[in-house]
Amino acid sequence: MRKPTLAIIGAGARGLIAYAPYFSRFPEEAEIVAVAEPNEQRRTAFAQRFDLPNERIFASWEELLAQPRFCDALLICTQDRMHFAPTMAALRQGYHVLLEKPMSNSPSECIAMTEMARRTGRLLTICHVSRYIPFWRQLKTILSAGTIGDVISIQHNENVGYLHYAHSFVRGNWRNASLSSPMILAKSCHDMDLIRWLVDSECARVSSFGSLTHFRPENAPEGAADRCADGCAAEASCPYSALRFYSQDLKANPYAGLIADPPTLENRMDAIKSGPYGKCVYRTDNDVVDHQVVAMEFVNGATAMFSMCGFTRDTNRIVQIMGTKGEIRGDLHKEEIDLFEFAGAKRTLIRTPSEEGGHQGGDEGVLRQFIADLRAEKFSGSLTSAEASLESHLMAFAAEASRQRRGEAVELRSFRDAIAADVR
Repeated sequence: MRKPTLAIIGAGARGLIAYAPYFSRFPEEAEIVAVAEPNEQRRTAFAQRFDLPNERIFASWEELLAQPRFCDALLICTQDRMHFAPTMAALRQGYHVLLEKPMSNSPSECIAMTEMARRTGRLLTICHVSRYIPFWRQLKTILSAGTIGDVISIQHNENVGYLHYAHSFVRGNWRNASLSSPMILAKSCHDMDLIRWLVDSECARVSSFGSLTHFRPENAPEGAADRCADGCAAEASCPYSALRFYSQDLKANPYAGLIADPPTLENRMDAIKSGPYGKCVYRTDNDVVDHQVVAMEFVNGATAMFSMCGFTRDTNRIVQIMGTKGEIRGDLHKEEIDLFEFAGAKRTLIRTPSEEGGHQGGDEGVLRQFIADLRAEKFSGSLTSAEASLESHLMAFAAEASRQRRGEAVELRSFRDAIAADVR
């Protein structure tokens, strides 16, 4: 079958670092023919990597989409608030789209994009990479086989990790909901998607509590400066010291390589002195929650409890699934599933080794599936299509609405109907 041709919009951490290596390793899978990226250094690096001609190198998505359609699909890897416009324009122009999560920080935009994909007959796949990780695929296989009977309840913990939280959600691009998305969407839409996928039933209602409790000005230690490099009296003992964290070896600390381009030690020190990643974690413009819980009830009677917390030693997800015939306990970091079947009290430990690539193989998995769908001309009903992702996005929006209403339960059907009416 003909090799699909693709263009990348956004050659940053996802476009250049996460996805480009796949196409370098498997050039027979698809051909990269263009890039749109405002950062000249990244744009040039990407263009050189794939030997792109000058006429296929663009400084913006607007420039790229001003051209007549010249390839099969676009990979849109921009920031959260920059998803809607290029996606809608691309679908109208006849492109298939692989879109980074979350779809949008607006529920009406999520519905509009899903409807546009349906109306144009184009493939719109969302990068819910977790569904492609061997650990979660194995869990889904066990549930689909009926090994633990009907799913009655799920307890799912997202341990964000104290350093990851400080980097991305206190100092980083996702620190402020008005600049990106609420935490439940920016970080935990993966988890809403996984829970919805595993329960395999429509969500009926949600209730949520959470807040930004710790990373606030009034909690700054005595003698704290506005920046870690400004002679802060608390820097040496602070667990969030930018000087200590971002000067680490790049292999030991991948976050350190994200604050400067190129990430030389000198450039990183300059970034700490002048950029957002050197600010005191108690004195930024962050406003997203540092802990949140969500209770969910599904149409089939199942329930789920989700907990996200930024104060954990590591970055991990832990899940417990309780069924009528057995129980599953899973630890993503250990890549281990502990299956217990009530009949005969049979216990089975299942190892799920990661595949190569980021997100334990999830990055490669979503790319592989997207290309396979293009080749097979399967333009709807894919594993993480917009149709499949929309409900879990709405679950996240409803959870945030509930949190802002002090835990008031939100009925999903009424919530969706009200938003859909506005879209129409």
